[in-house]
Amino acid sequence: MIVSASRRTDLPAFYTPWLLRRLGEGEVLVPSPRHPHRLSRIPLTPDVVDCLVFWTKNPTPLLPHLRELEQSGYSFYFQITLTPYGSQWEPGVPAVTERIAVFQRLASVLWPGQVVWRYDPVLLSPQWTVQAHQRAFEGLASALEGCTDQVVFSFLDWYAGMGKRMREVQGRCPSSEEEESLAAAFVRSARAHGMEASVCCERDFSRLGISASSCIDRERIQRITGFPLKVGRDTGQRAACHCVKSVDIGTYGTCPHGCRYCYANPGPEAVRRQWERHDPSSPLLLGHPGPEDEIIPYTAASLRVGQTSLFD
Repeated sequence: MIVSASRRTDLPAFYTPWLLRRLGEGEVLVPSPRHPHRLSRIPLTPDVVDCLVFWTKNPTPLLPHLRELEQSGYSFYFQITLTPYGSQWEPGVPAVTERIAVFQRLASVLWPGQVVWRYDPVLLSPQWTVQAHQRAFEGLASALEGCTDQVVFSFLDWYAGMGKRMREVQGRCPSSEEEESLAAAFVRSARAHGMEASVCCERDFSRLGISASSCIDRERIQRITGFPLKVGRDTGQRAACHCVKSVDIGTYGTCPHGCRYCYANPGPEAVRRQWERHDPSSPLLLGHPGPEDEIIPYTAASLRVGQTSLFD
């Protein structure tokens, strides 16, 4: 089983104590996004978890525990979103310079295959023009040279509920022509600094030398673990998604970063109310299971094909 931690919220940045406790106790309860009183009891023991995939803008709280995770038998890698927008767009995210330093620090204790840089979403505004993105991307790529082997980017998708937040800062989606210009510049910078450029859930940019990303990536996980995996594409994701199947242990509406473009949060006040329900000792990210909840055991197993290492 591959565990996504998490597409729905930033667990490393805000919920590391809870996450470590869940791994230590070997299970977690995860509510269905559509049926919040239907809880899946998901095992998290190293014998069934083939890899943990961490999605975060700030891995700092998890850094002191990486060796502990390895010694406990967990394999993992990071998808780290590092964009240059600043507090106007990402009010709860540390400064860009601080996040570059954290990225570099993380890369110094792992290997480049365990750290993927995400530059997404790419949006435009009076401040963030095509040219501004090209300069910012080049600067970040230069700073991260040698720290990662891949950069994943995607363009802003407009979701219901984002309109007011985006209009306040005059944000918009790039046009097709602007996407072309940005993608061409990004792949040039990426190659110049030793990275593969790929796109997440976008149209075909292969003519520019840009591949379609598998963010939950079987090939990467096989390189990290040293074992072949039998796992298919995740049919629960968007049609353009190339990820293999994983189990997400996060909960929507719980990320205090407050990014204006975020599709997963209803707003800062709602997130604050959710945050007050969090108990690091609970098997649930929010609150505790009650009599109204139905707990359904999740059948999990390792995806390894036998026990033959790729490197034997």
